[in-house]
Amino acid sequence: MESVTWPQVLAWRMRRQFLDVPAEAPALDVVRRLAGVQAQVASAAELAVAVRGGRGVRRALREDGTLVKTWAMRGTLHLLPSDEAPAYLALCATTRHWERPGWIRTFGATPADLEAIAAAAAAALSGGAALTRKELTAAILAETGSGHLAEVLGSGWGTLLKPLAWWGVLCYGPPQGTNVTFTAPPWAGTPEPEDAARTVIPAYLGAHGPATPEAFDNWLTRKASRKKDVKSWFAAVEDRLAAVEVDGVPMHVPREHLDELLETPPDRSVRLLGGFDQYVLGAGTGSAYLVPPERRSEVSRTAGWISPVVLYEGRVAGVWEQAKDGTVQVTPFEDVPGGLLEEAIEALREAMA
Repeated sequence: MESVTWPQVLAWRMRRQFLDVPAEAPALDVVRRLAGVQAQVASAAELAVAVRGGRGVRRALREDGTLVKTWAMRGTLHLLPSDEAPAYLALCATTRHWERPGWIRTFGATPADLEAIAAAAAAALSGGAALTRKELTAAILAETGSGHLAEVLGSGWGTLLKPLAWWGVLCYGPPQGTNVTFTAPPWAGTPEPEDAARTVIPAYLGAHGPATPEAFDNWLTRKASRKKDVKSWFAAVEDRLAAVEVDGVPMHVPREHLDELLETPPDRSVRLLGGFDQYVLGAGTGSAYLVPPERRSEVSRTAGWISPVVLYEGRVAGVWEQAKDGTVQVTPFEDVPGGLLEEAIEALREAMA
């Protein structure tokens, strides 16, 4: 089995994620390469694409239809390529957490309730309709008579709507002022999980590998998937994967990228990434090789907030924030070369312009 070091891995990930040389490409190309971009905060998603040289997020969502915004990995909103979104959603849906007694007690909705809500939502969104949350809730309640679910249906957390997103019933539509809307997605149905894995696992490993199945599941569902499911998904794609050791730990990488990984030298560059960036989320803030454990609370903050970060040699070497006067204020975790940091700050300003 071939062996690589974490500095090599991080340099390779930066290359694969367009952080060494910007893509200068449509937003779709960047989102596809990253295996989705978290969009819980819309401006953070746009910055994640922009710092990689991508352009046209809003056009891809609202005009071209090449991107879709919907609940996906870890139950959070993501931008996904429209042609690949069903595969990601199919794997997210396998957790079936809405069937657990604790979830049913907490939110008051049974699996039968969700099935009825899904049917009502599909009918309300047929014909290309785009409904606000309030309008969709009213339509569902009118059809199902589930008045006891009115509050949770109308919640901004989307608790009862996430399973519908994973089933391919709805996705985000064009906003109406400050209100979000929902519409039927531009696809019909979702693939079987093992078929979906053939799309999702190589995409994940092609941006965030080498990685273990456990790391993949942490990214996908916060380790909520059944181990036998994850094992079967990796088995379904094993002919496209190669094994490699990273500091003695066996991991997987797409076979087509193995040679490039082995030949990648460490990278000493400095980059600034926005909050909720996929470079951090793909690995997880609990990865000690990426985020110093003693500084994790500064990166992964309360209420699930992921800070903007400074990368040095591919590691998270600090955090940053933008002051009211527009200046970028950096809190370093280690010594970062001043000249490279200034260049990185200027590159960030250009991406944010």
